[in-house]
Amino acid sequence: MEKKTSQHKIIPERTSEGLKSSKPAKNSVGAKAIKSSLLHAQKYMVKDQAIKLSLKMNQKGGFDCPGCAWPDPDDDRSKLGEYCENGIKAIAEEATNKSIKDSFFVENSIDELLRWTDFELGKQGRLTRPYILKKGSAHYTPIKWKKAFSLIANELNALADPDDAIFYTSGRTSNEAAYLYQLFARSFGTNNLPDCSNMCHESSGVALSETLGIGKGSVKLEDFEKAELVIVMGQNPGTNHPRMLSALEKSKENGAKIISINPLPEAGLVKYTNPQSPFRMLTGGIKLTDLHLPVKLNGDVALLKAIMILLLEKEKKSPGSIFDLEFIEKHTSYYQEFINDLKSYDLEDCIRESGIIKKNIEKAVELIASRKKIIICWAMGLTQHRNGVNNIREVVNLLLLKGSIGIEGGGTCPVRGHSNVQGDRTMGIWEAAPQAFIDRLSTRYNFQFKSDHGLATVPAIKAMHEQRGKVFFGLGGNFVSASPDTEYTATALSNCRLTVHVSTKLNRSHLVHGEIALILPCLGRTDKDIQSDKEQFVSCENSMGVVQSSQGILTPIAKTMKSEVEIICKLAMSTLPESHLNWKNWYSNYNLIRDEISAVIPGFEDYNKRVRQEAGFYLPNGAREGNFITSTHKAQFSINPIPDHNLKHNEFAMMTIRSHDQFNTTIYGLDDRYRGIKNGRRVILMNQEDMSKTGLKKYDIVDLESDFEGQKRKVKNFKVVPYPIPQQNVATYFPEANPLVPIDSYAHRSLTPCSKYVVITIHKSE
Repeated sequence: MEKKTSQHKIIPERTSEGLKSSKPAKNSVGAKAIKSSLLHAQKYMVKDQAIKLSLKMNQKGGFDCPGCAWPDPDDDRSKLGEYCENGIKAIAEEATNKSIKDSFFVENSIDELLRWTDFELGKQGRLTRPYILKKGSAHYTPIKWKKAFSLIANELNALADPDDAIFYTSGRTSNEAAYLYQLFARSFGTNNLPDCSNMCHESSGVALSETLGIGKGSVKLEDFEKAELVIVMGQNPGTNHPRMLSALEKSKENGAKIISINPLPEAGLVKYTNPQSPFRMLTGGIKLTDLHLPVKLNGDVALLKAIMILLLEKEKKSPGSIFDLEFIEKHTSYYQEFINDLKSYDLEDCIRESGIIKKNIEKAVELIASRKKIIICWAMGLTQHRNGVNNIREVVNLLLLKGSIGIEGGGTCPVRGHSNVQGDRTMGIWEAAPQAFIDRLSTRYNFQFKSDHGLATVPAIKAMHEQRGKVFFGLGGNFVSASPDTEYTATALSNCRLTVHVSTKLNRSHLVHGEIALILPCLGRTDKDIQSDKEQFVSCENSMGVVQSSQGILTPIAKTMKSEVEIICKLAMSTLPESHLNWKNWYSNYNLIRDEISAVIPGFEDYNKRVRQEAGFYLPNGAREGNFITSTHKAQFSINPIPDHNLKHNEFAMMTIRSHDQFNTTIYGLDDRYRGIKNGRRVILMNQEDMSKTGLKKYDIVDLESDFEGQKRKVKNFKVVPYPIPQQNVATYFPEANPLVPIDSYAHRSLTPCSKYVVITIHKSE
């Protein structure tokens, strides 16, 4: 087979020629966000459609934003708009009236397109018809839907083992599509259902399930109004979850304090100017963070231990005044074991490993000691480490000491990154689904489904790399750009006989292909979905366990696009012609799918009626209700060692981050306004003292190299930008730096890639 991806790096290594940088911003949103939103909508959308969409996004009876999973208010929602700057950018990507024509692929070969950046690829417009890349070909060509389904079915049915197929899912897939997708994969005979959860919050799910009995957060949006203290760890809400800032604003207005714990100071947590508040616009916004702790990369366990050691000292002086002993006695297990372990640590060692000066840790202790209604929020800054599970378990330990779980104004808040990633897991998109779920499926469909665990994302990549995975099917997402170790992942995909991607727009994964490749165009959240002459709606679950409807309002720009539900059903009908399941009717009437979900998944009883309620409905949540479904039937303290970091003098710990003009792998633009970076993404943020020690100056061009277990990886042409970040810590954007993330560096038990801690060396480019 001729390898069309062999001449170039999978991610272009072009230097950011027009790069400019200035001091990071100290205020967020406000007039600049309004201007940015308007300019983006004006540039990429039809004016009347932009207005129409903005008034229906995240509204009751409207459509769910295809961006982040931050929840909408249960009660009144802003008539001016329940969206953020990046929400407008997300719908502009999807609701563009620009489309890719057949001539585009005639004019551009795979080899040529690989030279394009992700930004350039994404701006070509919507995909409107299926395309095939035939074996040995350099160009995609059109293919009829029926032939595409037949080709996929033939390849799947020709496999020696169903486990040679891998069915990946991105987080934007609806509940209805996700349920049918996992049902199809399991009916075909495999539990290989890796998804984007494996790469982001899997560590949260594992840790929370072990300690609290449910792999989801315990708070509601209204708890932010009742909280006394909010701690935001390893998260940049101003860029990744901007609507969260309005919740933090309400916390502050009601007297709460906010602690931010993150290696970088982020504008969204410094100050927030609510664009819908004339008062805030006139007065320059509201200060959010009361105390910022610039923790070293993966210094979070050390910091939390230092805090809890100091809290324990206070508790000894006045028993019961700091810890909630009644809650601990009644609702927790392993408290004494935890305390005995905590006493074994030296405070000064913990302080040193955290990178925070003692005075500021003591300030944090004072804020925590006197409060019980505490919410701790976090994102990938905690989960994407080898000890990612332990990081979250240590967060739980602190909350349990304070009795801050299962109460109003307190609890756990993992902030999910994609709009229905939590719902997909609830629907059964899980390579390690519980036996109870498999049993319910088997009972419902009178068929014994396999109960062995399938492949998560990292094992799936390895299987394809070892030529055990033969067919890769991606329901949404940009797999090669989202995954670690880009060149390794690309080789894995190119080893497949067939790669299939269900997509709305062109992305890099379409260019990294098996012997045969297919692109199947699907409807987006903003599109009307009409089946059998009737308009359908789908549903999603947000970060706080609310399930609500989502219904597009725009006429699709081409009749040749299909919904994800229809694609899955017709694929099942082609692949499993003897199946007794109701695939033909399910895609004609989504109510029938919801009836199936209602019969199989607890919490979805009377689904069709409840999802039509204006604000949807809450799923059961044991941790929120004080019912901890663990092995001891109580919340569990845990013992989590401080990770051992021994960087050499010439080594740096690197984390990958998003820019403000980005959501996951979708690049909206080339600026990072809050961090003061314009017109470039191949940058490395460095401490000024580190720059001086290594003889580097602003805008010097460097190559970055990681050496993990004897395997070296390298990326070229990054420009150095001075930034307030702890010494020997650096930050780079993903996916540009993803080639440095080793495939074998992942979190224990959750298998989440360690994208937030990669040991690298820095070398001036020759």
